[in-house]
Amino acid sequence: MLARILPRLRGAAPLLGPGDDAAMIAAPGGAFVITVDTLVENQDFRLHWPSGFESSGFDVGWKSAAQNLSDINAMGAYATAAVISLTLPHSTPVRWVEELAEGFSAAVRELGALDCSIAGGDLGRGSEVSITAAVTGALPTGKPILRSGAKPSDIVAVNGVLGVAAAGLALLDSTLPAADWTEAEAGIVQGQRRPKPPLHAGPEAARAGATAMMDLSDGLLKDGQRMATASGANVCIERGALLNDIERLEPISNALGCDPLPWVLAGGEDHGLLATFPAEADLPPGFRPVGVVQALEPGESNPKVYFDGLAQGASIGYDHFEG
Repeated sequence: MLARILPRLRGAAPLLGPGDDAAMIAAPGGAFVITVDTLVENQDFRLHWPSGFESSGFDVGWKSAAQNLSDINAMGAYATAAVISLTLPHSTPVRWVEELAEGFSAAVRELGALDCSIAGGDLGRGSEVSITAAVTGALPTGKPILRSGAKPSDIVAVNGVLGVAAAGLALLDSTLPAADWTEAEAGIVQGQRRPKPPLHAGPEAARAGATAMMDLSDGLLKDGQRMATASGANVCIERGALLNDIERLEPISNALGCDPLPWVLAGGEDHGLLATFPAEADLPPGFRPVGVVQALEPGESNPKVYFDGLAQGASIGYDHFEG
């Protein structure tokens, strides 16, 4: 879809256009980054889940803030301002909308985006709830970290949890009643409802010499493939580095009768960071190695993401237009 849309868009060229987690725009005295993201009812969240759980306005507001703040974080920047557009059915309770505003504000505050002002937005009526937020950010190092900078022999590292949001989604979508969830199960669902991107880790990674970085929004393998394609090198993930992530989710997978590995590899919405660093670099706090970047093999023309030495399909992970 984007490949068809972008060539048709005309206008003055930004300093950095489409292709990363945020664009970079020239401004008097410097530049800033900007991102925009939308949550749509029944596509990105549900108000009423098969498990009997009810999504609060607070949950939806928090999630909107978290995913946008994560995109700014992934550029090595910190958020400076947000504007919000709401589309609401006529029947939406006013209290639910108030909770949404409270959730957005709480996420900005509690996740540590203390320099981010909520500057305004727009209200409209529609057939379903939709919230769109645009967030701007400042670059403490003066330049963004792109997903295209990974180099052979770099360390591949992640910051944040893997698979928790996907496991939480599976519980929400299951017939296991929410009233019967254990404390651990409710905690996993909280990771889907109110993700906690590791803000400040992006600027710290930039200062530590990260060569490439991006938000983990659509799954480790899919986002790893995006980084590989942008960088022209293979991104190789090692299973042994993910054992703690797998073990963390085994109680949930046992309750649902499934394998936790797909959650860890292909589950989105955790909003951690995927980054690469020079082999000799000391990883900043919170980052852990999960693999390496390798040069393309002779005769290999398409960069790939590998898991335990096996090339993975480009379609694995979350797809916004699937089903």
